[in-house]
Amino acid sequence: MANLLIVEDDLNICQLLELLLKNDHQLTIANSGAEALLLAEHSQFDLILLDLMLPGVTGESILTTIRKTSNVPIIITTAIDDKAKIVELLKNGADDYITKPFNIEELQARIDVQIRKATRALETTQTFTYKNMTLIPDNFELKIGDETLVIAHKEYQIMALLINNPSKIFTKETLYERVWHESYLGGENTLNVHLSSLRKKLKVADPHTDYIETVWGMGVRLAKGADT
Repeated sequence: MANLLIVEDDLNICQLLELLLKNDHQLTIANSGAEALLLAEHSQFDLILLDLMLPGVTGESILTTIRKTSNVPIIITTAIDDKAKIVELLKNGADDYITKPFNIEELQARIDVQIRKATRALETTQTFTYKNMTLIPDNFELKIGDETLVIAHKEYQIMALLINNPSKIFTKETLYERVWHESYLGGENTLNVHLSSLRKKLKVADPHTDYIETVWGMGVRLAKGADT
């Protein structure tokens, strides 16, 4: 039974979610952004279901704050059907999103997928190093030198897959299906957003070193050759 934090100010939605999810998960509900941050600071959650439109502290602020210290899976719930805003949220660390009004079966499936990914044990707890990068599987941490990067869980999984297969070229279809564990149909933009975000964070932290290489017409792999 996973421990979920539901951040939602609409009491009707809270009651519905509690009714539908309480048999499968342990639920904690926050009706404001300030309450959500306090709970997230003092408790461990397996997943956060985060509404954007909150009184006081907004969902975007909560996402940014939590991502400074935690890679807990976060699913955004929003009535905003703005693709540019969704892309921005994914870049800033959201793992998934669903628009309101949502289908509860789809929401349950998305929750299950995120929890399954987050709890899937790695085959080894060995720390991996490549160039100036260190991956620490025990806490899904990525470091450049002594600096710990704030990355989304998906971004960590992409890097872990590449570093564990240093000679393999992954097509975008294969990379998406290995990380998201679902069909690539409709997944191209999601993958591109996460790849772009990961590359930018690595470049800011280590501007003279390449970690992800595009092999034109084929896919991506762990960067080879001399640093640039």
